[in-house]
Amino acid sequence: MELTTICTGLHLPECPRWREGALWFSDMWGQRVHRWTPDGGDGVVLELPDDDPGGLGWLPDGDLLVVGMEQARLWRWDGAELHLHADLRPFGAWPFNDMAVAADGTAYVTQFGFDSWGGTTGTLPSPVLAVAPDGTVSVAAEELMCPNGIAFDADERLLFVAEPAAMRITRFAVAPDGSLADRTEFATLPVAEGSPYAPPDGLCVDAEGGVWACDPIGGQVVRLDPSGTVTEVIDHDQHALACTLGGDDGRTLFVTSAAEHHKPTRSGVATGRVDAYRVDVPGSGRLP
Repeated sequence: MELTTICTGLHLPECPRWREGALWFSDMWGQRVHRWTPDGGDGVVLELPDDDPGGLGWLPDGDLLVVGMEQARLWRWDGAELHLHADLRPFGAWPFNDMAVAADGTAYVTQFGFDSWGGTTGTLPSPVLAVAPDGTVSVAAEELMCPNGIAFDADERLLFVAEPAAMRITRFAVAPDGSLADRTEFATLPVAEGSPYAPPDGLCVDAEGGVWACDPIGGQVVRLDPSGTVTEVIDHDQHALACTLGGDDGRTLFVTSAAEHHKPTRSGVATGRVDAYRVDVPGSGRLP
């Protein structure tokens, strides 16, 4: 499948989102949030000089939510100023990660759950949090293994969560009150040739209910149909980190990647980039 590179010179691009004709994404180690448009190119819209930005999403009024990973904070950016939306630290001792924001403004936030950088702990279970539009934090689901990439289906009836420490993607049913139920193992990813395992990372959902999921260890992006069966595999030449569907017709699969993804041993060389592939099934029409 043909690859088109749209952004380079990044450190660890992650959490891409397509919104209103533009691709938004976090450069975690660059501590910046970017916005790319087909006609205007790449631009920095927000900097977090004291933290690494992670998951992105929007409140109903258009304010941007950004996960502050190391400081365990959820920030709200109104286009001019940054405000503290919620303190997540009481709910997790290690860095926070990705996020999916429902249409009503409820943010579902994932977290590492253990010391993945320092190795002072083994893998430990941790919850997915729900942050209400007023900033109130609660536990949405317990005992996930390093919950990472997270995305809704088109009508927000299902929520998919990558659990890389358990090598699986888990699916929840979303109740009308926003609670999560009916936890089910949705799928595991195929192990790439020469790779020891296939941990899922960032993911997105298409209009047919299929899931695209990134495997950074195997350097691949995998599509699974609604039953969890593999229908397509894209071999990528770097650690594939996260993906989203967008573009004018929704059929552009944007993939963020980097040549290195382990923070303590990073070289500082900006190997990160954003690439685009053309696919058959468009996006679901909503943000992850």
